[in-house]
Amino acid sequence: MTPRRTSLTAHILLALVTLVWGTTFALVKVALHDATPLAFNLARMTLAFLALAVINFDSLRTLTRFDLVGGASAGLFLALGYQFQTAGLAHTTAAKSAFITGLVVVIVPLLATIPALAPPNHRKPGFAALLGAIIAFAGLVLLTTPPGSGAAVFSGLHRGEWLSLCCSFAYGLHLLTIARFAHRSSARKLGTLQIGFAALVMAITLPLGGKPMLHLTPIVIVALLVTALLATAAAFTIQSWAQQHLPATHTALIFTLEPIFAWLFSLLFLGEHLSTRSLTGAALILAGILFAELAAATSGENSDILPTTGT
Repeated sequence: MTPRRTSLTAHILLALVTLVWGTTFALVKVALHDATPLAFNLARMTLAFLALAVINFDSLRTLTRFDLVGGASAGLFLALGYQFQTAGLAHTTAAKSAFITGLVVVIVPLLATIPALAPPNHRKPGFAALLGAIIAFAGLVLLTTPPGSGAAVFSGLHRGEWLSLCCSFAYGLHLLTIARFAHRSSARKLGTLQIGFAALVMAITLPLGGKPMLHLTPIVIVALLVTALLATAAAFTIQSWAQQHLPATHTALIFTLEPIFAWLFSLLFLGEHLSTRSLTGAALILAGILFAELAAATSGENSDILPTTGT
């Protein structure tokens, strides 16, 4: 395959992955009518781990202590991110969940200013990251607060929005953990192990979500198959390959489409409408994300920790 054709294929596949991630917000939202959030997550992550374990079986034969520590650390934060995100989806709209989750892009460089969290050889975030965070925060206020809120900027953050915000921070810690361990552990090992450990954490935390319930209705089965096989197992594999053939700026641009896809699908299939104020907030969040990603990717600040945020 020629370099030009390889690049085109990488662009198309990564765009399709982002599209799948965008659809999962609405799909999981519907599936939660027949499943409790934590039970759904455990089933989804177990299925994804089994699929990845089969695909990457040969790579898993030679595991080091470093691989296990990296997989366990990344799996812990990945599990927390999914638990917060899916629990939040049960209490807010799919569109709001997607845009708030997308804040991970501006949260990562802020967390990276903490020496203990910064990955090796990571440059301190510059003015672009700070400006992107300010723009995105203004968008979060408009997205979640009703008119006339005044100084009570967090008054519109109810349970679902708070859980979604916690999800963003958990995903941020996950990305920083991946950046710390990826230089010495193969993508196949780290990818499979983090999913396996995430499933283990989800099994341990399952009782925290109340009495688990998982009715295998057609929509739940479809949601499990899409989220486990397409949005997790296949998506992580495709992303790892595609990012080897694309500039970080191109990857950043494609990833900003995820909340847009999520909003469109929630509008089309769930009838979730955003007010003019909320749409303005969503646009500002997207602008902050786009600004922070493009500026960081262009300068090389965060090219090693580009995010994945799909549910």
